[in-house]
Amino acid sequence: MSNLIDAAALRERMDDPNLRIVDARFVLTDPPAGRAAYAGGHLPGAVYLHLDEDLSSPVRPDGIHGRHPLPDPETFAAWLGALGIGDEHDVVAYDDAGGAFAVRVWWLLRWLGRPNVRVLDGGLQAWLEAGGDVTTDVPDHPPARSTAHPIDAMVIDAEALRDRLEDPETWIVDARAGERFRGETEPLDRKAGHVPGALNRPFTENLDDEGRFLSPAALRARFEELAEAREIVCYCGSGVTGAHDVLAIEEAGLGLPTLYAGSWSDWSSRPDYPVATGDEGDEHVA
Repeated sequence: MSNLIDAAALRERMDDPNLRIVDARFVLTDPPAGRAAYAGGHLPGAVYLHLDEDLSSPVRPDGIHGRHPLPDPETFAAWLGALGIGDEHDVVAYDDAGGAFAVRVWWLLRWLGRPNVRVLDGGLQAWLEAGGDVTTDVPDHPPARSTAHPIDAMVIDAEALRDRLEDPETWIVDARAGERFRGETEPLDRKAGHVPGALNRPFTENLDDEGRFLSPAALRARFEELAEAREIVCYCGSGVTGAHDVLAIEEAGLGLPTLYAGSWSDWSSRPDYPVATGDEGDEHVA
């Protein structure tokens, strides 16, 4: 099953009692903006999940574990249940940023052990273009049984990734913009640069001009170097858009990569961890 659903297919399912929709809109420079946008109009039946408050745990002062640490799985599962999103439900997440934040919902639910989650391809824009309605009504779904069975193999920490830097069968993919990867600028984190040996595959290039994911064949061509990898590790600034590359690589038929959840915000907070700059890291260590 694809990790994506198009707007037309979602419209056909809107009366399905087993469907749950999550609005994940967010603006990094204006954290209240997503909730305000939700209040102004959202897909019928959608609940809102806030990146900082619902989809992450509190940030540590020293920066270890990054700007968006993973939420406690049991706490997150309980919150989903309180919102009426249970183990049995099919979940569709959307945003208005090409999936940049919806992929966080997708990845977290996969991590909890739930394969029945997809991202609305093209997001809110595609929904409106397909003739979909929006509403200001907030749904009142009954509480649901929601459990957590985290898949440990889906995530890697900084120590384990550092141990793999010289492993020719582990490929590392950085989903940030090229100028941040090369260390030309760093607006958010403590150091500029990238994890040594990483490939730069900005998540924005997984999308076409309309903000929809490229075809599986086009995605496979984009990530063709990874075809022989034993392990693929994706990261970004804080573990959010790295999941965009995770989804794209799986859509390409190359398996499900591991996510370095702390990402650059975690790596750059560790004084003794190596940093590369320029394009030199855009080659595999092998």
